[in-house]
Amino acid sequence: MSNQDAVAQEFVAFALECGVLRFGEFKTKAGRMSPYFFNAGLFDDGAKLLRLAEFYAQRILASGIEFDMIFGPAYKGIPLGAAVAIELARRGRNVPFAYNRKEAKDHGEGGTLVGAPLQGRVLVVDDVMSAGTAVRESIALIEKAGARAHAVAIALDRQEMATEKQADGSTIDVPYSAVQYVQNTLKMQVCAIAKLSDLMQYLAQRSGGDSAEHHQRVLAYRQRYGVE
Repeated sequence: MSNQDAVAQEFVAFALECGVLRFGEFKTKAGRMSPYFFNAGLFDDGAKLLRLAEFYAQRILASGIEFDMIFGPAYKGIPLGAAVAIELARRGRNVPFAYNRKEAKDHGEGGTLVGAPLQGRVLVVDDVMSAGTAVRESIALIEKAGARAHAVAIALDRQEMATEKQADGSTIDVPYSAVQYVQNTLKMQVCAIAKLSDLMQYLAQRSGGDSAEHHQRVLAYRQRYGVE
């Protein structure tokens, strides 16, 4: 197993231990019934956030992505981006950090952006990408400020088809994932700590408990909605 694979397997085990990665029946934004759910909001204490930031920093530095600052999109991206900036500084890579508010502040400094001025090549740090909507919103904010959205770092790549809204308000599945859309259409680099295939590998290597059942359900879901 390569070091990259080992990191992903360790992260999957960590996410399961923290209850961040769960199995069951969960409705996604796309209206699909998913057999697993990843809720980064449950990295909910200092020790968990510290370990999570270590995973992000390890992947980001190993990826070779060049960037000048970090942006954490509201809301989950705010603590993630801050934690990653702290861990990178601890490793000798000190970069500015900024985030946005969902609603503009009408007093004090005002506006929707907080932290360092957005400039240069910006690395967006978030938890997962589903339809890519949040990334597009971040890009718009970053470009409006005169900076360049250069890359995205996420915890988990679900490796499943994105959805596209139609003129009548309905949505259809498209034959590419949100990550592939960001890479191929928006021309941004994407760095993920782990992918759905890593979760599949983790489950396949374990025969005890409910692992076999979870593996079969996740496999069926991937066969229906997955992309490579």
